Amino acid sequence: MIGSVQRSVVVLGSVNLDVVAEVDHLPRPGETLTATAVRTQAGGKGANQAVAALRCGAQVRFVARTGDDPAGAVLREALGRAGLDLAHVRTVAGVPSGTAYITTAGGENVIVLDRGANHAWPGADGAGPDLDVVRRAAVLVLQHEVPAAVVAAAARAATGRVVLNAAPSAPVADEVLALCDPLVVNEHELRDLTGEEDPRRGLADLAARGTRSVVVTLGAAGALWWDGATGSCPAPRVEAVDSTGAGDALVGALAARLAAGAPLAEAVPWAVAAASLSVGRVGTHDSYPTAADVEEAVSSA
Repeated sequence: MIGSVQRSVVVLGSVNLDVVAEVDHLPRPGETLTATAVRTQAGGKGANQAVAALRCGAQVRFVARTGDDPAGAVLREALGRAGLDLAHVRTVAGVPSGTAYITTAGGENVIVLDRGANHAWPGADGAGPDLDVVRRAAVLVLQHEVPAAVVAAAARAATGRVVLNAAPSAPVADEVLALCDPLVVNEHELRDLTGEEDPRRGLADLAARGTRSVVVTLGAAGALWWDGATGSCPAPRVEAVDSTGAGDALVGALAARLAAGAPLAEAVPWAVAAASLSVGRVGTHDSYPTAADVEEAVSSA
């Protein structure tokens, strides 16, 4: 059991306005469906992971970019309502905020992303004004919904632990892989990075390339991890309601647990439980589990 003392988590990444349409089944090519419900919410992998870490007890700073449009004001208000510090959520003039169009059915979803301000970080690497807060982080969390140059600059500047969620799938330079502790990927992202169909062979490939540790998420099957030794854990059984942001719930919970001093072998099962709880609820930020929720799930497993 890890104590309550938390060190800081800095999440540098995306924030989007999510437009979510619930349907009876995911559409086939050329098919038109009528939504049973439509909602808008703050999202983006960065924002989701920051809120998930915050709800799991971490001290969180969020570094992001919004546009100077009405959606940007909506996003800033939603992030503040969720409890995030907005000091490093900067507005970029002349560009729209990021938007995600999400269709969800039966616990599955498809997403179309308009990157907007998430790919409009000014400057050579875009992260310059915020590198000081990055350097002070005990755990830095990154994803692939911002430019690769920003991710690389932040990873190089970090003095604490770097958690890279390599999603959406994209190449990762060996220089960045060598800083990941852990790299977090799903089976598809692992296959894209390594060419290996077998997750355990993929783990071995990443270890050989210098990655410090790796977590492979397996959905309802749980997760694998490697940090010199290989481990695995199942996911708690839940009735899937909405999988939107479940992977982000896992990454945020993982970062919170690592910031509290937990070893990877303890942090991964805890994070898997958080993701499972999120799948059983509709929505993201307000529905993400708290530390107390996860503790109860883990203790009753």
